[in-house]
Amino acid sequence: MTESRIRKVVIAGGGTAGWIAATALSHQFRDQLEIVLIESEQIGTIGVGESTIPPIRAFHRFVQIDEREFMREVACTFKLGISFEDWHRPEARYFHPFGITGHGTMACEFHHFWLDSLRRGMASDIGDFCLESVAARAQRFALLQQPEINYAYHLDAGMYARFLRRIAERHGVTRIEGKIRDVRQDPGSGFVEALTLEDGQVVDGDLFIDCTGFRGLLIEQTLQTGYEDWSHWLPCDRAVALQTEAVGPPVPYTRAIGHEAGWRWQIPLQHRVGNGLVYSSRHMSDDEAITKLLRDVEGRPLIQPRVVPFRTGRRLRMWNRNVVALGLASGFVEPLESTSIHLAITGVISLIHLFPFAGIAPSLVDRYNEVTRAELEHVRDFIVLHYHANEREEPMWKQCREMELPESLAARVDAWRERAHAWQEPNELFRVDSWLHVMLGQGLQPAQHHPLARALSDDDMRRLLASIRQPIEQAVAKMPSQQDFIERYCKAGPEVWGARQPALQA
Repeated sequence: MTESRIRKVVIAGGGTAGWIAATALSHQFRDQLEIVLIESEQIGTIGVGESTIPPIRAFHRFVQIDEREFMREVACTFKLGISFEDWHRPEARYFHPFGITGHGTMACEFHHFWLDSLRRGMASDIGDFCLESVAARAQRFALLQQPEINYAYHLDAGMYARFLRRIAERHGVTRIEGKIRDVRQDPGSGFVEALTLEDGQVVDGDLFIDCTGFRGLLIEQTLQTGYEDWSHWLPCDRAVALQTEAVGPPVPYTRAIGHEAGWRWQIPLQHRVGNGLVYSSRHMSDDEAITKLLRDVEGRPLIQPRVVPFRTGRRLRMWNRNVVALGLASGFVEPLESTSIHLAITGVISLIHLFPFAGIAPSLVDRYNEVTRAELEHVRDFIVLHYHANEREEPMWKQCREMELPESLAARVDAWRERAHAWQEPNELFRVDSWLHVMLGQGLQPAQHHPLARALSDDDMRRLLASIRQPIEQAVAKMPSQQDFIERYCKAGPEVWGARQPALQA
């Protein structure tokens, strides 16, 4: 254990990850730590991820964020899941909802009963038994308690960072404007001692959080931690991001639309739409990607398209010496299932759990690295599944279909194919419901399912399905459109609409 007590935390870099860290740490430790965040207005943030997953709501409750205030200030819309279009094959579509699907038993999950109902000729869609799927189809939303609705947000990442900054600064976080020129290390231990800015200012600290994005200024450029590359499983390595005017009311889901060399996202906010094209540079050039995105989007562009190169993978250690990497500095799994903000949140929450007030203990550092590694690999496996299970004929997709899977994912795919078995370990993000919707949606048909489902008579099976389906249909019928609900609940104010950028001239 290092003997120096942790009294001062320095966050290198702002953006979403930096201000998430500042907000969480200052909320918990405002009277025990000095917290400084260094960022430069001259360094732009990536900002391609404007879609979230439901655990963000638990984080907001943790730091006591009022939902309506947050949604008004960040131009939010609601998100019930993701619509996957042209993924399994062209013209095919399925929905990955955030909610619970059906009602099973302790011994047998609902999807086994549903699969047996198909065997008996009772046609239905698995989404018919999930509130979030049915509401998304109807483009409706309401904050229901019974049945409870599970949702996340579409948000403006830049506005979100500014919103969190105001909270963190109220809790005593000091922001320093400037670029980091160099990093000073202790010659014996290799621990980071201080950061020198371009104006000569020296910012010392005891614990440093690296939120400097892909470059990993502290964790990689300084400490040379190492990186595990996952591009052999996830071939896309570039994205083009573009904001456009909204041409209609926002839908309550993210769209992920497959194309010959990757996929395209569409994220509706209150004041605009976030768009992007993710692609493999081995199968599509930057110019081709930009042309395709501009051709396929709806609405007038508000900014020039910008290309963002990336490399999927993870740092070999997220915590090295006295540096903890968060956000893009820690690793990157492409934004297909909207996990980037979530991983920054869980990273800082794990740090709070293991915070080294009395000095950095190697056992706790090892525990942090094991937890964050396992979480990122779980997310990786779920994303790889989307690429591997496909029937598309383009070279990139064929390569993904034929590739050797990570052992952990191969075990899940085999268990599903053989007996429709899916599972969620205690600390895993994606639930059984998520795995089954994606596996079914991607065309993975199981050879058999649990025999317990055969115990129901046909009449009992019909009653079971109706008892689940009818309350969902009744609840959705009473919901307003998402647009109407937003108008009443969280309509963004003039300060948001006033910041809207004019459309680019053709």
